[in-house]
Amino acid sequence: MQQDLENMVSAAHQAIKAVDNLQALAEIRVHYLGKKGTLTDLLKGLGTLSPEERPRIGQLVNEAKEKIQEQIEIRSQNLIQNQLQQKLESQRLDVTLPGRGENLGTAHPLNQVRERVETIFKSMGFKIIEGPEIESEYYNFTALNIPEHHPARAMQDTFYLEDGNLLRTHTSPTQIHVMETQKPPIRILTPGRVFRHEYDHSHTPMFHQFEMLIIDEHTTMSDLKGILSDFLNHFFESEFELRFRASYFPFTEPSAEVDIQCVKCHGKGCRVCKGTGWLEILGCGMVHPNVLAACNIDSERYQGCAFGMGIERLAMLYYGIDDIRLLFENDLRFLRQF
Repeated sequence: MQQDLENMVSAAHQAIKAVDNLQALAEIRVHYLGKKGTLTDLLKGLGTLSPEERPRIGQLVNEAKEKIQEQIEIRSQNLIQNQLQQKLESQRLDVTLPGRGENLGTAHPLNQVRERVETIFKSMGFKIIEGPEIESEYYNFTALNIPEHHPARAMQDTFYLEDGNLLRTHTSPTQIHVMETQKPPIRILTPGRVFRHEYDHSHTPMFHQFEMLIIDEHTTMSDLKGILSDFLNHFFESEFELRFRASYFPFTEPSAEVDIQCVKCHGKGCRVCKGTGWLEILGCGMVHPNVLAACNIDSERYQGCAFGMGIERLAMLYYGIDDIRLLFENDLRFLRQF
């Protein structure tokens, strides 16, 4: 039996030395040292030996077990060290290589235009006021002198909610909130999102507007023209002629549509202005006395002027964009240009 134990230890040593992974090593451990392993079977057979042989053979079996256990532990440490070394080799970093850098984002072109507009008006003494996007019919229509039969109230133009409120169709309701809570003089700009049932190359269901409002004792149409001219010249960084055409809005009287000399061809005629030399850009006028009365402002003492336009419209003119949908499709190839 002593010779059998020596042969077993030698065979185990060769098997342990040949393995190249921890799984195979675990299988060798089970084969020799497990509950049903070879050495365990030998220990169970000690009972068949004579009392004189039993202690000596038992000691030899235990020594063989300790040798195999020690060889397994040494090989296990070597395999773990080799795996770690291989991992370090495969994940080695060359610290001398230049950094990959980071792709930094920028403000969306609409946000850039809005910030530009707000900066200009702040420099002229205006306060920036934002209002709720969900409004009642009173603030969105009635208080602005829009009659019940007006097409703007139709379901096909306005997003009505189940509770009877609606998504505002312009930022003018914010002006009503301000006029109800503040006494003149008032000098504000009201930017924000608005919503209408429209979608094509020049309209979207959700878009952005800003509206200017002045209420004071000596406000005239000349003030409105001067502010408009200063704003547009500062925004486009060049001087352009303006053309006022009589128009109609329920909340202003008199009312006007404003055309600006084409920002691309300076009135010579091009594809952008369709050869006319002019671009329609906004609507404006003197605040209607009925609107002042709805806000408890004395129209005999105070007058107001206002105008409003789309931020998308400004962005398209400023950046030369010919399809408004590009501003909302989040195509990185488009956005990286700004």
